[in-house]
Amino acid sequence: MSRIRLRMTTLSLLLLCSLSPLSQAETESITAPDPILFVTQVPVTADFTTIGSTFGNHMGDMQSVARGGGLWIRYPDGTLKNLTKAAGLGMEGFQGDKAIAVRDPSIHWDGKKALFSMVIGAPTEQYQVKDFFWQIYEITNLGQSETPRISKVPNQPSNYNNISPIYGTDDKIIFTTDRPRNGEAHLYPQRDEYEEAPVVSGLWSLDPANGSLKLLNHAPSGDFTPTIDSYGRVIFTQWDHLQRDQQADADQYEGAEYGTFNYASEAKNAAHLPRKEVFPEPRAGKEAEGTHLNTHDFNQFFPWTIHEDGTESETLNHIGRHELQGYMMQSFNDDPALVEYYGQYDRSNSNSIQNLLQIKEDPAHPGTYFGVDAPEFRSHASGQIVSLSAPPGTPADSILVNYLTHRDTAGFPEEGKKAGPDHSGHYRDPLPLSNGTLIAAHTRETNIEEDDTSKSSRYDFRLKTLKKNSSGFMVPDQMLTAGLKANVSFWDPDRKVNYSGNLWELQPVEVKARPRPTMLKSILPAPEKSVFQKAGVDPVAFQNYLKSNNLALAVMRNITTRDILDRQQPFNLQVPGGTETQMNDGGKVYEVTHMQFFQADLIRGMGGNEPWPGRRVLAQELHDVNALKLNGSAFTPIAEDGSVVAFMPVNRATTWQLTDSKKQGVVRERYWLTFQAGEIRVCSSCHGLSSRDQLGRSEPMNEPQALYKLLVNWKAKNP
Repeated sequence: MSRIRLRMTTLSLLLLCSLSPLSQAETESITAPDPILFVTQVPVTADFTTIGSTFGNHMGDMQSVARGGGLWIRYPDGTLKNLTKAAGLGMEGFQGDKAIAVRDPSIHWDGKKALFSMVIGAPTEQYQVKDFFWQIYEITNLGQSETPRISKVPNQPSNYNNISPIYGTDDKIIFTTDRPRNGEAHLYPQRDEYEEAPVVSGLWSLDPANGSLKLLNHAPSGDFTPTIDSYGRVIFTQWDHLQRDQQADADQYEGAEYGTFNYASEAKNAAHLPRKEVFPEPRAGKEAEGTHLNTHDFNQFFPWTIHEDGTESETLNHIGRHELQGYMMQSFNDDPALVEYYGQYDRSNSNSIQNLLQIKEDPAHPGTYFGVDAPEFRSHASGQIVSLSAPPGTPADSILVNYLTHRDTAGFPEEGKKAGPDHSGHYRDPLPLSNGTLIAAHTRETNIEEDDTSKSSRYDFRLKTLKKNSSGFMVPDQMLTAGLKANVSFWDPDRKVNYSGNLWELQPVEVKARPRPTMLKSILPAPEKSVFQKAGVDPVAFQNYLKSNNLALAVMRNITTRDILDRQQPFNLQVPGGTETQMNDGGKVYEVTHMQFFQADLIRGMGGNEPWPGRRVLAQELHDVNALKLNGSAFTPIAEDGSVVAFMPVNRATTWQLTDSKKQGVVRERYWLTFQAGEIRVCSSCHGLSSRDQLGRSEPMNEPQALYKLLVNWKAKNP
């Protein structure tokens, strides 16, 4: 169901105190040997693209985030300090031009400074509308007896919302922003693939010293909360929603009036064309009639990893829906071998989750990650705390999800019913400490948030330690503060809002030095390295050629091999006159001849003759000039050994599908992926293997014929 609508007003408040000690008894009962940095935030009622939402939470206007919170630190003796107030920032009472809101603290490797995002300013009179943007700041002097110093990070994108900053291993800043992919203002804001609401454009890197700005990952529906784990992997949540436009379907089949259309190109003054989509399968039933296709929808927040230079992007350990989720439908309805998926085939993980948000590595157990499986709406991105162990090299199909809080906490009781005894409320922002203590923001509320801005929020997030109950599940234990109350007023901007009460306590981080990981670099796998040697081509020289032409190279070894769990898309595949992988199960055999590539173009418009600002991504056949010139077509032939190579555009999301000789889709990629200039990206299979293919074999290690042919031809033209 579409939820496109006006965002509702939020409430706000301002902290009244700078230092606030807990009682002696409370202090002694909390095990936190190092300081805890956290933010306070105005309790918000609306939960659609507001500060606590699962997506679209990046905007700085008054209806998205009210002013009055701050950056706080809790010292081991229980003393609290309002760092932003101590640094001379923020206002009490009426919130005007110096009012602030704060989010996303992140500690430096040495434990002595931190990054965070802050928005400054609020309307000073009724009906006053101004633009406000989140910007990145750095704070030093975190000690208990020190006066904190806060400075704005130089050379960051101005007039855009820059959030979730972290320090890279080289002290560059990795963050998310709603700056358009290529910086062209008429494409602002990028709109997500689901609600067509504004989202961040992806994951970025900034060198504050010289302003060097690089797009690491172009995310059509947004990336969230990056961290760098102990192995040097950048880990983040990506919203994957690669499906056709539900608003366009509503316009066409339900008489809606969103006014969806296509722009002829990404150009500023591009003509308006009738809406059209070419990938993936239809989302609406009427469009799929008479095709043998089942309808396709796709919606998840999953863990992803990437190197700091933007290469090697993939889901964490290549984990996917078959390992984490509980159900999906087959793609074709006329092949008896394709079946619905509901966790069969002896899947190792018995604990399904829908999403994984706010991911944090356990410092006491490297490779173990905590996160939250939360509903998409009405809980401010709070739900059940889960964990999984996924050190590098762990096969995806052996990763187990642990339910740390009871499964009931992932959702709400049925309408009209009370929550069961195991529902202990909702949780977000889990923080495993170095000493094994687990902290989280928690509310006792079990029901949905009332989307009524005339009322206060039902969710009263407070930072608490957790402990196991008699059933073995984590439940709230001790509060980290005695409550931080405030009393403020502000223009929203149409009406004056007054608020008095507790602040939310969110996003805790441990103020502690930690080892700086070694920066990861891509390594050419052995089969491809051997092909370069046999072709007499220096990989470095070839990569320099790619960089000079702003291209990457995608290499696939044998696209007829598929993961053993995936029986939802065709897996009895053969290349005419070449390799085949069949299960002899009576199902259809599909001949595949080409790989068709698509690129993410910001061409979907809304609003008809009065277009909304910004655009949504649509998949279009590959037409990047540099890539198309070398590939010759969006359709790349499959070699006899099942291998494929193609030149790819960079810094733009791409996807693809296997096709038959009539160029009709057979097996479709379900994710968007971004390449970097000079990257040689290798995938062993079509739907890379978790550990085994459909015949129980390990990943193919053939030396791809398509790569050898390409390199020989390239060498002849570039001696």
